[in-house]
Amino acid sequence: MAGETILIVDDVPVNLKLAGAILKREGYTIETAEDGEQALEKLRTLHPDLILSDIQMPVIDGFELARRVRQDERFRDTPLVALTALALKAGEERAREAGFDGYLTKPIDTRTMGLRVREYLDRRHPDLYS
Repeated sequence: MAGETILIVDDVPVNLKLAGAILKREGYTIETAEDGEQALEKLRTLHPDLILSDIQMPVIDGFELARRVRQDERFRDTPLVALTALALKAGEERAREAGFDGYLTKPIDTRTMGLRVREYLDRRHPDLYS
């Protein structure tokens, strides 16, 4: 379903630009935030279909962002996906414990990112695809 809104949270401008460009090309509407605090501010008025967040960020990191997002009833069913260079099994487990639904590693794979994001979005409505 094209036109879904994705909030990308990353403190590295080139990562925001690259991920945004890839997902815009796939037909998504993109919103960005440079850290967890800015993301929480945007989430006061924005209800994205998916949140894609870096883990290691200043101010409020991705783990704390995930915990706060999951405490908000409005975002209970919103897919929350970590986008990080922490490619270790322990990092993935910690991300899931914090509330992330999935995990994409950096550097961003420009060939598969759109497909992976689509998979997370489709999991919201499994009955539509069975």
